[in-house]
Amino acid sequence: MATWKKIRIQRENGETVDAQAPVIISASRSTDIPAFYADWFFHRLKVGYSAWTNPFNGVKSYVFFQNTRFIVFWSKNPRPLLSHLDELEARGIHCYVQFTLNDYEKEGLEKGVPPIGERIDTFKELVDKLGLGRVVWRFDPLMLTDQIGIDDLLAKIERIGEHLVGYTEKLVFSYADIAAYKKVKSNLEKSRVNYTEWTLPQMEEFARQLSELNRKWHYQLATCGEMIDLERYGIQHNRCVDDELMIRFAHHDLLLMDFLGVEVRTIESSLFGEEALPENAIKLSPTLYAIKKKDNRDKGQRHFCGCIASKDIGEYNTCPHLCEYCYANTSKETAMRRWGEHQSDGFGEMIAGR
Repeated sequence: MATWKKIRIQRENGETVDAQAPVIISASRSTDIPAFYADWFFHRLKVGYSAWTNPFNGVKSYVFFQNTRFIVFWSKNPRPLLSHLDELEARGIHCYVQFTLNDYEKEGLEKGVPPIGERIDTFKELVDKLGLGRVVWRFDPLMLTDQIGIDDLLAKIERIGEHLVGYTEKLVFSYADIAAYKKVKSNLEKSRVNYTEWTLPQMEEFARQLSELNRKWHYQLATCGEMIDLERYGIQHNRCVDDELMIRFAHHDLLLMDFLGVEVRTIESSLFGEEALPENAIKLSPTLYAIKKKDNRDKGQRHFCGCIASKDIGEYNTCPHLCEYCYANTSKETAMRRWGEHQSDGFGEMIAGR
């Protein structure tokens, strides 16, 4: 895991404390900050810090935003971000959005999200605002139940995929792994969702058919945190917090490039044509390319996670989407109680509680 530089800061109550000062923020794997806590987050950016409780040991710590150069947002309904994006630009902070755009409406697995048509419109508006490539489509997780088979999932993906042509470059997916997450198993059983675990042959078959379907779209296909190798179907292992996307969209940010260990070089031309680029070069424009000189992968993540190091500022048990397969909420009741705590004090140091 990254060890972020510590800075002494003064809290709003006057107390002086040590705070992490991360360069890259994840907002968030633990809850949907864009959908429910966007106003809180942008208020805390103005204040300069927020507080966070470690879910494993309960220790409260502080996150100082002075050094923050890039934010990766994760959301199922990032519409509230639209009114705040100019604030990020004014602060010189770059971003992209991991947009989980599933279609489980008929089965009622995501009762708290807006209708699929509204979410597709939000996706397009975000792309119009941020630019192509800065909004990544996720269909995650892929659920098998007594109501949803492989053909149903492919049909759902096809319906959404047709609407997103010209608005996304990538589709990221993962196979629901119920047994690995006790909270997921418990939540599904409480709601009497008759789920089925994926088998390796089913994963292969889904990947094969998705690859065939993608021939008309030419999206980049990638899995999130999956052990299975699907490269023969043109499906890569993803980096959801991705330094190559950051380099592509913010290569002019010298502080960020220095942190990522990146050198931006000019493509030299002569009478004999352009120079041959190094094998690991990231082409940025007709005249520029980048070279990464260090491995930024977060060693603290799951073994098959390719994400680079970032500081997640979310809190578990705070997402009122109430998806049936949720891994971030112990129970719907706890999530709604903490959502209520936030609403009673919407701009405190922490997302919910003190």
